[in-house]
Amino acid sequence: MLEKITEKFIDAFRTIGGKSSISEKNVEDAVEQIKMALLEADVNLRVVRRFVNGTLEEAKGEKVLRSLSPGQQFIKIVHDRMVALLGDEKQDLLIKGPDTQSVILLLGLQGSGKTTTASKLAYRLKSQGRKVLLVACDLVRPAAVEQLSVLGAGIGVAVHTEDTKDPVKVALSALARAKKESFDTVIVDTAGRLQIDEALMAELARVRDAVKPLESLLVADSMTGQAAVDIAKSFDEKIGITGVILSKFDSDTRGGAALSLKSVTGKAIKFIGTSERPDGLEPFHPERIASRILGMGDIVSLVEKAQAVFDQREAIELEQKLAQENFSLEDYLGQIQKMKKMGSIKSMLDMIPGLAGQVDEDQINLEEMKFEEAILRSMTKKERSNHLIIGPSRRTRIARGSGTSVAEVNRLLKKFEKSRTMMKKMVKNKGAMAKLMAGQGGKP
Repeated sequence: MLEKITEKFIDAFRTIGGKSSISEKNVEDAVEQIKMALLEADVNLRVVRRFVNGTLEEAKGEKVLRSLSPGQQFIKIVHDRMVALLGDEKQDLLIKGPDTQSVILLLGLQGSGKTTTASKLAYRLKSQGRKVLLVACDLVRPAAVEQLSVLGAGIGVAVHTEDTKDPVKVALSALARAKKESFDTVIVDTAGRLQIDEALMAELARVRDAVKPLESLLVADSMTGQAAVDIAKSFDEKIGITGVILSKFDSDTRGGAALSLKSVTGKAIKFIGTSERPDGLEPFHPERIASRILGMGDIVSLVEKAQAVFDQREAIELEQKLAQENFSLEDYLGQIQKMKKMGSIKSMLDMIPGLAGQVDEDQINLEEMKFEEAILRSMTKKERSNHLIIGPSRRTRIARGSGTSVAEVNRLLKKFEKSRTMMKKMVKNKGAMAKLMAGQGGKP
């Protein structure tokens, strides 16, 4: 996520960040690097000019040049301007109380990820206690209705479909059903086209007028850069949008769309797509994204991810097991599965200050982790509960069942023993576990 632009900013800051004194020439050189980084990220040219001119003007002032830590002051100026560029504050979804019906209309071109995003948004709202109805109004793309039905079934959310070619009829029928069956949130998935045309806009306008949505959200592919901004402008002029959801944000290495949208269109980014999983939709926090772009990490989001997977009771139980040497391979497998729920290891490392943008995928042995999980799953529950019973014959069976070698099984068991000893020492060291769980410890 945002790897390319982050690397460029880290390079720019490296030349100025640690200096005890800087000149106007130092500032100009650093700003020139930032300008090139933004242009290469496909940020709108007018947005780049405003950002660069404002940064130069502020950074050349006496407050920066004569301060005790001018390099850090310069980085703070860039960070604050980046936050402003992204929209200052997180914009919440406009939604009424659970006793009133709220309609959310999703718009976008074909291929933007609209239908998948509809299911992710439904999953998110359902987890917040809303009763959600998905409405299949994309009657143009083949299998769009079927896709939404399958996605809805997968997350336990009802999907309204009808055998008709009129999306307005489907939408009105869905609203009547929502009222009758007490659905408090209706998410309408609409048709897209490969490009904007009059027929598409006329159809969307009819659906909008029929459902009178609280939110009309454009789903745009973040990897299209400035094209996403132009699409947002067109949809806003023709239909009127209240915000944007940037899909495929986890695959975007540049960030051009995110950095241009608010300044050019005036519309806030409300969510970003961060994975293919049902929970892969996150609120857009301008300050956190700015920190990620500038290579400062995003420890708040990392802690939130951890809190969603690990609860306090489990953490206490884990600490007790480690202290009493009762931590087993069964617990080890459980921790691996929980870590997978948090996303890729690379994405988590990028959220840690100091490691953001510094770790290559090649440095993370993902294959070894897959083999470890395969080995653990090839064991019986009794073996995972007591690894001491795993003798030579069992190791041979486990290796054969996991598609690995006896040497790899031996390596895992040895690593487990070493890790268990190390973690026991950490627990005995007062406060070490608390720091680790809070994400304040050393390397993960």
